[in-house]
Amino acid sequence: MRKVAPGIYWVRMPLPFALEHINLWLLADSEGWTVVDCGYSTNATRAAWERIFAQHLGGRPVTRLIVTHCHPDHIGLCGWLSEKFGLTPWLTQSEYLLAHAYYHRIGGTEHAALVALNERHGLARDRLAAINWREDHYRHGVQTLPGAFRRIRHGDEIAIGGNNWRVIVGHGHSPEHAALHCEKLGVLISGDMLLPRISTNVSVWPMEPEGDPLGEFLASLEQFMALDAGTLVLPSHGLPFRGMASRIEELNCHHRERLDRLVAVCEQPMTAAELLPHLFKRKFDDYQLVFAIGEAIAHLNYLMHRGALQRTEDRDGIHRFVRRVAAAKA
Repeated sequence: MRKVAPGIYWVRMPLPFALEHINLWLLADSEGWTVVDCGYSTNATRAAWERIFAQHLGGRPVTRLIVTHCHPDHIGLCGWLSEKFGLTPWLTQSEYLLAHAYYHRIGGTEHAALVALNERHGLARDRLAAINWREDHYRHGVQTLPGAFRRIRHGDEIAIGGNNWRVIVGHGHSPEHAALHCEKLGVLISGDMLLPRISTNVSVWPMEPEGDPLGEFLASLEQFMALDAGTLVLPSHGLPFRGMASRIEELNCHHRERLDRLVAVCEQPMTAAELLPHLFKRKFDDYQLVFAIGEAIAHLNYLMHRGALQRTEDRDGIHRFVRRVAAAKA
């Protein structure tokens, strides 16, 4: 545990994939501790938590658990922590329900639905067959899920350790992601909405193939611009940082450059799979490919919804995108 602000402690837990780590946060409260996010369900993460409970909490229990969103590295040990301390976790309704949909493989979260989406967007059959997102992919990182939750909403104020933390809901990366802002301390626990070095993954998923998650994500970033410029940002990956406004501008420029590139390239109809080399400079393994093509579709949908591109569909059901030509004047 490392203290980063009065009553706020940072712990870093391992991840068994490319990101390698996740930052989790402990907030000192009057009778115990509030934990923000849980980590991925592995024996190593559970052992690390047990060491923290035994050595660093001063004999005081965890009395509240807040989960920013439903992805396995954030909610993975939610069931275990809830049972261990007799807690009902706090999270937004959409994240709670989507976690259960993923866990029980229903509502468009099935492996077959993911393969079908990627096939419609032009992914070659050999790559489709190699996608290693098994039916139990989500359960691999999420041990159990609680059967009840305490709902938090955008704008809610949560009193922790004599300070008020305001819930700021963002969209795009996940349906109803909860960041936490304490104006008094000048601290934002940003989760995955705002990261210091990498851009947050914003993907289209099978349950909402016509969705506009990139538009939702960019709009969500605007609300963070209203916070004090000196706010200390505590992200889920990477190092804590200041300079939130300049980082948001970097992200806006990053996505705008990608969007402009797609419009320029799509003189002829192209699939999302064909456009991957124009968006990314590196090749992807089968696990990373799912996120890459999901993000490509998100950018293409953004342009389609705003009339810059139009989508066509051939007799095999393959989607292609082409630059929309303004109608000639009569």
